[in-house]
Amino acid sequence: MRNDEVICAGIDAGSRAIKALLFDGDRQTIVASGTMDQGIEQDTRAKTLFDRLLEQQDLPRGAVGKVVATGYGRNRVTFADTTITEITCHAYGVRHVAPDAKTIIEVGGQDSKLIRLDPNGAVRDFAMNDRCAAGTGRFLEVIAARLGVELDALGALAARSRHPASISSTCVVFAETEIVGLLASGTPPDDIVAGVQLSIARRVVGMVGRSADPPIVFTGGVAMVPGMVDALEAALEQPVHVALNPQMTGALGAAILASKLA
Repeated sequence: MRNDEVICAGIDAGSRAIKALLFDGDRQTIVASGTMDQGIEQDTRAKTLFDRLLEQQDLPRGAVGKVVATGYGRNRVTFADTTITEITCHAYGVRHVAPDAKTIIEVGGQDSKLIRLDPNGAVRDFAMNDRCAAGTGRFLEVIAARLGVELDALGALAARSRHPASISSTCVVFAETEIVGLLASGTPPDDIVAGVQLSIARRVVGMVGRSADPPIVFTGGVAMVPGMVDALEAALEQPVHVALNPQMTGALGAAILASKLA
């Protein structure tokens, strides 16, 4: 690192995980990034993760210029210089890794978002589902726990399905009851997992309202779950591209915006 370089940071305090990223604004490159499970003491955990990244890069706190926080718990990150909504941060982060993106689908632990971008990459409009966990990563966590498997195993199960189950409940609590009934009736776990993934994808499609302009980029923690991009492509009937390191795009966008404030 040159002596005149200033590193900036983005902190994405999500509902299920905290993500932190250090960004070199001059070179437009990521210096370091990391994640930590969310907890009650959000500020302490975010600071611990931030300090860990600095230590890994042998950087003093004074080497970091601005810090921008985003996400569900952004107002709890007291060491941030300012906060910016996750809609704006995901737009900046996705456009950095996929400059031609026109539509962003972000599915996290507790909400999902559809973001439309104009030709210049600015947010044109967006829709958000934050009222029900049935269209979010929480639904996948529930089904994985019910089946006694890890999240990473869901994709392999869904891939073996020949007849995805119909999951009609609009609430994750009722959907879990519905899944218990399907298991009791002998429905294979493969078909249940495929049905759950399609259910989440269809809820996302419900936010689209009209055709989604391609390229469509899928981001957020759920984008890392095997099988979800296939479910989205089936529901949208369009190609969907997974963002590079999709869990980090919010933190990346926050860090990029921090570099503009430095």
